[in-house]
Amino acid sequence: MQITFLYPRWTGDYGFVARHFARQNAVWPPLNLAVLGAMAEQQGHQVTIIDGEAENLSEDQILNRALAVKSDLIGLTCYSPFFSVNDRLAKRLKETGCKVPIMAGGPHITIMKEKVFYPEFDYLFLGEAEVTFPGFLDTYEKGGDLSKVPGLIYRKGNEPVIGQAAWIEPKEKVKGSNVNDNYAMDEFPLPARHLLPMEKYYLGTIHGRKHFTAIQTKRGCPWTCIFCASAVLNTTRVITRSPQSIVAEMKDVIVKYPYITHFYFNDDVMFLFEAHIREVCRLMIAEGLNKKVTFEGATRANQVNEPLIELAKEAGLARLAFGLETVDTEMRKTMEKKVPLHDYGKAADICEKYGVEAYFSVMVGLPGETHETVKNTLDYLRKARNIYQCSFSVAIPYPGTKFNDIAVAGTHGVVLKDKDFSNYKRYGSAVTQIGEMTPQDLLDTQNIGFVSIYSAPWRWIPMIKRQGWIGFILLMFRVVNAWRKIITKKAMEPWMGHPKG
Repeated sequence: MQITFLYPRWTGDYGFVARHFARQNAVWPPLNLAVLGAMAEQQGHQVTIIDGEAENLSEDQILNRALAVKSDLIGLTCYSPFFSVNDRLAKRLKETGCKVPIMAGGPHITIMKEKVFYPEFDYLFLGEAEVTFPGFLDTYEKGGDLSKVPGLIYRKGNEPVIGQAAWIEPKEKVKGSNVNDNYAMDEFPLPARHLLPMEKYYLGTIHGRKHFTAIQTKRGCPWTCIFCASAVLNTTRVITRSPQSIVAEMKDVIVKYPYITHFYFNDDVMFLFEAHIREVCRLMIAEGLNKKVTFEGATRANQVNEPLIELAKEAGLARLAFGLETVDTEMRKTMEKKVPLHDYGKAADICEKYGVEAYFSVMVGLPGETHETVKNTLDYLRKARNIYQCSFSVAIPYPGTKFNDIAVAGTHGVVLKDKDFSNYKRYGSAVTQIGEMTPQDLLDTQNIGFVSIYSAPWRWIPMIKRQGWIGFILLMFRVVNAWRKIITKKAMEPWMGHPKG
């Protein structure tokens, strides 16, 4: 069979400057589709992946390319911020008279289930499609009984048949082994990167913009912050890969794509198991990969220690991301962010000592937010000269999260102002009122945060290295424009006083 996966461009709805930065930082290879593509190829099928974001294709262009492929099945992957984009594309395919069955999976499908089993979709996959997809292809091709395929929603006649989400089960651990030694992910084939436009994936680093690819070493996070859909997506279950398979994949990538010199470890918590990441680093050094590539990832600040960063830096670590969210103690309790605040400063100090860039992310608009709590967080970031990059986003109550439950119930001072998921965008969107802070107040506050962070001169040179001169000029344009809007609305208050020097 011919299977075609579509990954539509989601940044097309943003303005020029916002779209530029979104594309600079968020054009990532869809590894989930590449893994499913590899599974399909193992079964002898032909596979095409059309990455509209990487190739900057309009919806019409994706539609035309999809129709030009004589497909037997078409697949989409759906995250909540981009579900409306995928749904619109599926509708348009059907409106052309396309008779090819359309499959969809991903977190939004798993969370919403039959609520999004719209007429334009023929099959929905719940849970981890790696469990379901190979069996589905075999059963579908042979005209077999789909009720025996786990994790599937389909129609029998006009009635939907709703299965249960399917999950990869950790292997039974050997007695006396480390908690992470299940290596259930070793059974996955390597992603079929040859189906992707690998030369189009760039990421800005402190060492300049580099060709990169993502790589996953584990799945899961034992904690349950209110902005993650932990329960419904089964993310507290952790599965891992062996360090040997991780390094083998990295070697395979740089042999096939020698221009790739950077890896993003696409884990929820890269340092979750210290023994595991240490072994990965040791193998990278032993294989000489630290002379060829750099890498980065995200972790929790209380998992950072000096010996680990020293080893990781030798292996090629360039940047670590930390989810600060807010410095307000009570808000941190409400959001269930179980990382002591003092560990963030300690982690940033250690990173700076070893030349690793510390990246902090902040969310505005979580329960308990006020102008004062935002001011305190901005004061913290302004004084932290060892933090060179920050993101400042508005919290969105995505479905399946405790934050969504709070917003729908109207507790903790949160009022949900918009229930249309198509407006739950990744950037420039606010759909809740938090206390006296309206959605527009949250967007204005996001602008204040952006100006506060990036008008600091000590962050300019690192920004030039990451984004290049064009990106820096656009950044300054964005700062000036945001400042103008803030001044016009008289929203500055005494927030912008940078320390001298």
